Amino acid sequence: MAQSSPLVAPASDGLSRTGLLAVFGAYLMWGVFPLYFVLTSPASALEVVAWRVVFSLIFCAILLVVTGTWRSFWTLVCNSSLMARLFVAGILVGGNWLIYVIAVTSGNTLEASLGYFINPLVSVLLGVVVLHEKLRKLQWVAVGIATVAVLAMSILYGQVPWLALGLAFTFGFYGLVKSRLGKGVTALNSLSAEALLLSPIALAVIAFIYAQGNLTLLSEGASHFWVLAFSGIVTGVPLLCFAVAAANLPLSVVGMVQYMTPIMQFLIALLIFHEHMSTERWLGFILVWVAVALFILDALRHNQRRRVHRKAQVASTRA
Repeated sequence: MAQSSPLVAPASDGLSRTGLLAVFGAYLMWGVFPLYFVLTSPASALEVVAWRVVFSLIFCAILLVVTGTWRSFWTLVCNSSLMARLFVAGILVGGNWLIYVIAVTSGNTLEASLGYFINPLVSVLLGVVVLHEKLRKLQWVAVGIATVAVLAMSILYGQVPWLALGLAFTFGFYGLVKSRLGKGVTALNSLSAEALLLSPIALAVIAFIYAQGNLTLLSEGASHFWVLAFSGIVTGVPLLCFAVAAANLPLSVVGMVQYMTPIMQFLIALLIFHEHMSTERWLGFILVWVAVALFILDALRHNQRRRVHRKAQVASTRA
């Protein structure tokens, strides 16, 4: 079910200005997420995520009307196989959102940033385990060092970084499920379907919180209401920017820029939230950064070899 989206420009092999603005915009917005989610207090993490689902659905519905893509979305909804996969994706991303909000609102933004540092390595590892892909030597070394980093923090710091691992693996599996959908499912349709499928669960959670007398949406003033209502835009805009970037830039460029988000979150946690960094934590982070550096180096070397090979093929064809 190939379909086009007015929000996504045709793919390009070069570095388009639109693509660069979109990719930096997406990762910049994701990078400052901690500053947004601390504003959602006193709402619980469960309430924040439930309203995020509801307001994301409202935001997506408005975009579907404005862009005239209701028909393609309805085609997706009628595809039971794709909707089943999107339900799994929705559960995974919903879990990822919940873990992230818990991390930020409980003073563990450093651990959240750690999760997104190791996420690409987890994604590569899932590719090996689930898709039977083969890793290159430097990739194996990077995954090995990241594993040592997690073990070091677990033993020396005395606590397994569950929040970081939860974020990395939920988002890793989410990416894996989304990669199996095919290129015909646009970012807007995908997010709309995930929000639609999660909305009954979200509404049930909201009803439960209301029954407990703990619902804050309408009880904490207009500013609190709009902070929670803004979550739909906060969720949708960076994702759509990412879709534009992916369509206009080589994946290698998008992959390199992704580290901007955990770097920003790390700096926010350290310099604005003043979270504590023990010697053991520094050691773990440094090991992860070494693994990330090796991962990037391998990607650069691999892309360079591919370019050289492509040029050689073109030259031999012309000859």
